[in-house]
Amino acid sequence: MARSDLESLCAVRIVLGIAAVSESQSNSEEQLPFDGFVEVALRERVPTRRARMVVAYDGSAFHGFAVNAGVDTVAGRINDAISKVTRTEVVLTGAGRTDAGVHGWGQVISCDLPEKVDPTSLMRRLNSMLNPTIVVRSAEWAPDEFDARFSALWRHYRYTVLNSPQPSPFTVNSTWHVAQPLDLRAMQLGSDAVIGEHDFTSFCRRPKGQIDPVMIRRVMLAKWSEAEHHVLQFEIRANAFCHQMVRSIVGTLVEVGLGKRRAGDLRQGLLAQDRSAVGRIAPPQGLCLWEVGFPDDADVATYTRSRRSGMVSPPPNK
Repeated sequence: MARSDLESLCAVRIVLGIAAVSESQSNSEEQLPFDGFVEVALRERVPTRRARMVVAYDGSAFHGFAVNAGVDTVAGRINDAISKVTRTEVVLTGAGRTDAGVHGWGQVISCDLPEKVDPTSLMRRLNSMLNPTIVVRSAEWAPDEFDARFSALWRHYRYTVLNSPQPSPFTVNSTWHVAQPLDLRAMQLGSDAVIGEHDFTSFCRRPKGQIDPVMIRRVMLAKWSEAEHHVLQFEIRANAFCHQMVRSIVGTLVEVGLGKRRAGDLRQGLLAQDRSAVGRIAPPQGLCLWEVGFPDDADVATYTRSRRSGMVSPPPNK
């Protein structure tokens, strides 16, 4: 059997030893150019399609969203469940890489699945395996070039603060309890400074291994509101976020609300491009990836290609 024929029919996995193909799979043994025994599973290539899912999760017990060898993560759990149901290996892409303890309501993932899979049935089976900490809210086929990361126009985060003298046992894993009264008006005034395109170096953790990381982001929305009695919510939407950006902004704004900083310090902090010029990092449990925006399916291919090439216009505020 010629090598080209073998590659088109077989999935090859290297184990250890000398390359060989069993006699049952070939009329004669054929030496392959690998330093190891190979297991060859004869099969035709399975046609696949790009899938899109919206996922919600309680991040309290997870070491973040992204797959990370040796620790329990949200994407790792979903990946294992999909692989078990479809009996194929999948590679997930997420719209946002939330940290340990951070939650998701509108996290979006994309992956390639066998085209024979019914997305609705898959969603039901995944939810029976993953609930209650992880729930697939929707699952559907997407354009071939859809990518949860590169196709995203914006990400929207919500941070919740319980501003009451006493904590609540029912919200301990989903809010930041601040006992002292907060000045909501001052916090909103400070929020206005981050709207627009800025260098957020002061509010971001420097990525490891990058010499000159680009920290410029475009914030479209930043506002505080009193969702209910003693419950304050901060909404922020941007084309992208750097590591710990939202939590750093919230931590600084809470210090403004406590009277420890002035609203104008947010603007000064941006200009300083120095982490020491801004406030503390808010704890993770109050943060939730609320929603992700994408172009219409007809525009996905063009927008995604432009994002991958680095030549893209600022996303519309919608």
